[in-house]
Amino acid sequence: MHWLFEPGFFSSQPVHTAFVIGTVAAIASGVVGVFTVLRGQSFAGHALTDVSTAGGSASFLLGISPLLGFVGFGLVGAGTIDAIGTQRVKGRDLATGIVLGAATGVAALLLYYDTIDSATTGATQTILFGSIFEIDPSTIPIVIAFCVIAIGIIAFLYRPLLLASTSNELAAARGIPVRLISLGFMAALAVAVGLSSLAIGAILSTTLLIGPAATALRLTNRTGLALITAAAIGVLVTWLGVLLAYDSYYWGSSQIAYPVSFFIVILTILAYLASGLPVLRNLTTRREQRRVL
Repeated sequence: MHWLFEPGFFSSQPVHTAFVIGTVAAIASGVVGVFTVLRGQSFAGHALTDVSTAGGSASFLLGISPLLGFVGFGLVGAGTIDAIGTQRVKGRDLATGIVLGAATGVAALLLYYDTIDSATTGATQTILFGSIFEIDPSTIPIVIAFCVIAIGIIAFLYRPLLLASTSNELAAARGIPVRLISLGFMAALAVAVGLSSLAIGAILSTTLLIGPAATALRLTNRTGLALITAAAIGVLVTWLGVLLAYDSYYWGSSQIAYPVSFFIVILTILAYLASGLPVLRNLTTRREQRRVL
């Protein structure tokens, strides 16, 4: 099958690292992404990508791991959105817009300093679009740890978070501390955005966060199944993205590889469009009907 797997694919250490990092990021993004879509906070996820851009830029200037910058700044941004926002959608959007504007300005300034610093050549490309084949394998343990934290938060808050995502007022009436639930979820969202930023770049990280989750929710109404489906879709498009990016180096005579993020975005869009096909929708409907009966 060398037509599918180019020479050295299975023995390449960067490929092994890319698969591990991509898989972990996709799982965390898929699980957190389902609740992001259910809560109508996709805009907040997008805002945190700009916050992550600022964090990644700062990490290059400080000479530390970009992941620490992505997650660290993301947590600050998530906490700020929750602190100045309200539980109503308009209030959340207002708070998100404020953070987005501030983060964009800071990110632009830090990216400028990155480009004029000779020690950070290629920083802008890495921050915005990712460079998963160049990630140091020593980053894997901390990536896995952050994934466990994000999924652990969702698992711990699952039932009250699901109720609050469906009806914030009903959750408050039942005595659920909706502000604490919201803060916990925003922390998980910040971590997930940081992981996806490391995998495919800050500017495209929303794709891995929202795309698989939105696709899964079109295929099933069951939240638990949607979590598994979103994670599976994210892992699949990431694996295919890594494979196609590696193979693209051998396409033609230019020997210039396409970035992994490009393929993941395209594959995610195709997966979402495919989920709307009548065949898949009818199959999903029949499964839901059998479950009810």
